[in-house]
Amino acid sequence: MTHSKPLKILLWTLASLALVIIAIVVFILTFDWNSARPYINRKVSESTGREFTIRGDLKLRFTQGLKTEPGWHRYVPRPEITANDVQISNPGWATVGPQMASAQRIQIALHPLPLLHKHVVLTDLALNAPLIALEHRADGSNSWSLKDNGPSEWTVEIQRMAFADGNFRYLDDGINLDLKAKVSSIAAANDAAPAQDGKAADIQKYGLQFELGGSYRKAPVTGSGKAGAVLSLKDEHTTYPLQASANLGKNKAAIDGTLTDPRSLSGIDLQLTLGGASMADLYPLTGVLLPDTPAYTTHGRLLGKKEGKAWNWTYQDFTGTVGQSDVAGTLQYQQRKPRALLRGTITSQQLRLEDLGPAIGADSNAKKEARGKAPVQPDEKALPVEQFNTAKWGVLDADVKFTGKKLVRTHNIPLENVVTEVHMRDKVLSLTPLNFGMAGGSVTSNVSLDGREKAIAAQIKLAARHLKIRELFPTLQSMQASFGEVNGDAALTGHGNSISSMLASSNGELGATVSEGSISKFVLEAAGLNIANAVFVKVFGDKQVHLNCLASDFAVKSGKANVRRFVVDTDEAVIDITGDIDLAQETLDLDVRPKTKGVRIISLRSPLYAKGTFKHPDVGPYKGPLALKAGAAIALAAVAPVAAVLPLVNMGKVPDTDCAAALAKATEVRKAPKSEATAAPAKPVTEAQVQKAQQDKK
Repeated sequence: MTHSKPLKILLWTLASLALVIIAIVVFILTFDWNSARPYINRKVSESTGREFTIRGDLKLRFTQGLKTEPGWHRYVPRPEITANDVQISNPGWATVGPQMASAQRIQIALHPLPLLHKHVVLTDLALNAPLIALEHRADGSNSWSLKDNGPSEWTVEIQRMAFADGNFRYLDDGINLDLKAKVSSIAAANDAAPAQDGKAADIQKYGLQFELGGSYRKAPVTGSGKAGAVLSLKDEHTTYPLQASANLGKNKAAIDGTLTDPRSLSGIDLQLTLGGASMADLYPLTGVLLPDTPAYTTHGRLLGKKEGKAWNWTYQDFTGTVGQSDVAGTLQYQQRKPRALLRGTITSQQLRLEDLGPAIGADSNAKKEARGKAPVQPDEKALPVEQFNTAKWGVLDADVKFTGKKLVRTHNIPLENVVTEVHMRDKVLSLTPLNFGMAGGSVTSNVSLDGREKAIAAQIKLAARHLKIRELFPTLQSMQASFGEVNGDAALTGHGNSISSMLASSNGELGATVSEGSISKFVLEAAGLNIANAVFVKVFGDKQVHLNCLASDFAVKSGKANVRRFVVDTDEAVIDITGDIDLAQETLDLDVRPKTKGVRIISLRSPLYAKGTFKHPDVGPYKGPLALKAGAAIALAAVAPVAAVLPLVNMGKVPDTDCAAALAKATEVRKAPKSEATAAPAKPVTEAQVQKAQQDKK
């Protein structure tokens, strides 16, 4: 009796508790949850700051736990909530529609035990016919950021999500993108016909297909792709398959790979193919500042890794073409403060210099129009006038090494083994060094463009060594037997936002020397207008003339290169050149004075001029001395025909040039510290000022 009473109390207590649990379950199962919709709608609307409504039926039922769960957890019943016609509104300013998200039906499977720890675990979330419309404004605000209620003790976890047959829209005013996607089930699309092996694999791997439409920078967007039907968000090792191709404006992109840990999207591993009219068009999409280029295409592996809130990207082992040049390499993009960093290596087996033209505005107007740029190059201008846009230089730092094995250019001067390191630091772009092989020799240089002010401050230092004379003229047959080496130096500074304006305001020095060699006699005779010798050489063959020396030295001030000395000395003639070259007006004003070291029969030797513009140079003999010689010959012919030849005989003899002194002087000037011309930079010259000066001269 003593022991039976406590036992009865325990049994009655358990029975009562069981009845209470049964009553609660019966109540939950029989309760009309639609009557709770107004309360739920109000609470969700208050917490999110958006109007939330469940317009259709709201039901709740219990299902068995997952068989994959360990131990007794699988026996804990799972509440499954089904809500029809659910929607949440967009903010009032949104233009994509009144609703941010809606669905014909939402099914949620809830794990009850984590609720004891204020942790909501949705084991499954299924959306039927969802409609999602998101908007990002130019000022950085967006439509999906909900009301900030401060930190909450509750956390939410979604383990699996699935949807089918939906429509999505994303509008981004910052990059002028309006992207739309229509999603459907691959399985549903193939229900009408037996699935082939390929289709069966697609259904198993992807499950969903989508069509893309919309616009990018007012250009149409089209594309398609496939994705997984079920998005597992349970652990960090989960991957989600994705395949897509699209045309966005002038850019073409295709991806094929996986997303790692989609719940927080910590990693991306995709095969990426990119193509378009110019790499510069990628900036609005990627935020990576790239130069203007001809049409390009690349293919490589895109790796993305999320570190904190920042994404770091690697375009690994890519290959492709830019214009008719090949490119390959690896680039890394790191988000950091105060500026992102682009670094890596790029190589090219064959690089056409013409393909680099758009980067400095040196391509033709027709090619500019093909790239969607305005044809800004005036017909009478040879130097590029297209402006560098430095406004975006401050968004990125860069450390990129470029190596090119062979460079091809229009004039066939062989260039090879280019090596340069491109550095961008706080809007200062530098190529240090920029080295390449040329005509059997080498050119080393350093280039700096400081874009921190309104007008770019430019500086270049260049040294050319051991350039072979015959390789400088590879297509001129008469030069192939010539020998000798050219050495030169240049140091220039200037201001402006185009190549033209930089040179128009430039200050500095230029110089070149040839210590010894040989040069085509015909070239010299033709330059001196020694008609008999020129004809003789063409009929009986050319021969080489020993070149004792060549020394040239220019002083550049405010865009005008003045000849301080320019002399060519051979065994048979001395040629002196004086005058200047105006880089601002792009004009030549040079006198060429050939002087013989021997007798020339039928010589019209006369001072030559080189005038005109860079685009239309005018080279020839001064008419005055020629007219005097011709007049004298005619007058003598009237008196004594034999004497008529006397004015055409050159009896003069010029002394040899002191080559050692000339070369020493030229070398000394080139290696001297900055002259007065380079000490004080000139004021920037605008394109309008340059063009006005040309018109005034005309």
